[in-house]
Amino acid sequence: MKLFYHPDQEYHAPPTFLLRGQPVPSPEGPQRAVLLSEGLAEVGLSLTAPTQIDSPLLRRRLECIHTPRYLTFLETIHARWQALPQASEMVMPNVHPCGGGWHYPDHPIGQAGWHLHDMACPISAGSFKGILASAASAQAAAEAVLSGDRHAYALCRPPGHHAGPDRAGGFCFVNNSALAATVLRERFERVAIVDVDLHHGNGTQDIFYARGDVWTGSLHADPAQFYPFFWGGAAEIGSGEGDGSNLNFPLPLGSDGALFLATLETLLEALAAYRPEAVVVALGLDAHKDDPLAGFVLETEAFFQIGQRLAALDLPMVLVQEGGYPTEHLSANLAAFMRGFQQGTAAL
Repeated sequence: MKLFYHPDQEYHAPPTFLLRGQPVPSPEGPQRAVLLSEGLAEVGLSLTAPTQIDSPLLRRRLECIHTPRYLTFLETIHARWQALPQASEMVMPNVHPCGGGWHYPDHPIGQAGWHLHDMACPISAGSFKGILASAASAQAAAEAVLSGDRHAYALCRPPGHHAGPDRAGGFCFVNNSALAATVLRERFERVAIVDVDLHHGNGTQDIFYARGDVWTGSLHADPAQFYPFFWGGAAEIGSGEGDGSNLNFPLPLGSDGALFLATLETLLEALAAYRPEAVVVALGLDAHKDDPLAGFVLETEAFFQIGQRLAALDLPMVLVQEGGYPTEHLSANLAAFMRGFQQGTAAL
C-alpha cells in the first residue's frame, strides 16, 4: 500500500478554536500527523510526499466539489482580513447568515461569516498552503489507485468531511474524501464513500446529495445530540438524481464497539446493493473512548475489526484520514486499523 503525506500540512496550525463559548487549544494541529505517522511506523508503513501541492489539475478537481468563489475565499481571505482596521491575526467570523442570506457579501467579514460555518475553522497566514497540501495528499492516494494500486492511504490534516460545496466547518476546509472520489470517478463508474468517523460527514453529504454519481454512507453519533447537529438523520436519503444514494446510520451517544460494528455491517450490506467498483473510506479514529471529542466508547481493538471488515470488501480503495485527535491512544488506534486491514487483505 502506498501512503501519502505532504509536510506542508504543518503550515495550518491554529492554536485555538471556540468550544462552548471558550477559546481552547485546538486538537487539530501538526501533532496529529506526528502521532498518526508513528502509528503507521508501528506496522512497518511509511509515508511519501506528493510531488506537488498545487496544480491546475488539482484546482479543476476541487472545482468539481467546491464553488470557485469558496476556493478564492480560502486563498485570499487572510490577506484581505489583515487589511481591516484592528483585525485579529486569525480569520474568525463574528456574524453568520443564520437561516440563509439573500445575497453574497463583498466585505471580508461578511464572506467569512458566509463560508466559515462554525468557530472551529480559524484561518492563519499559512492555512491555505496547509489546506492544499492536505488535498494534494488525498489526490495522490486516489491517483495511485487510478494507476492500478489496489489500496492507498492519505494522511490528511486538516481533515475534510465537514467541508461542503461553499463552506468550511468542524476543522475542515476542502473535502478530501470527496476529492478522492472525484479522482476515482475518472476511471470507475460506480464509486462509494463509507464514512466511519464519529461525526457525520455533512459536507460530503451536501456535495453529492442531489448528484447521484457517488454513493455515500455514514455511521456516526446521532446529530440530535452531537455535532454537526443539523445534518445526518436517517431520513436524509438524497434528492433528485441522488435520491436513494445517501444513507445515514445515527447511533446513540455512548455506543460501544459491538453496536458500531453491527451497524457497519448493515451499512456495508446497503453498499453491496449499490455494487461499487471502488470505495473511499473516510477514516475517523475519534470514536475511541478517550478521544478529546469523544461521543462513543470504542476500544482500540474495534479499529482492528473495522480495518479487517473494510479490507474484506476486496475493492480498489482509498483510505482518507478524517478525525482522531491527540491522546496516548491515537497512534495505537491507527496501527490497529492498519493491522486489521493488512490481515483482512491477506485473507482474500
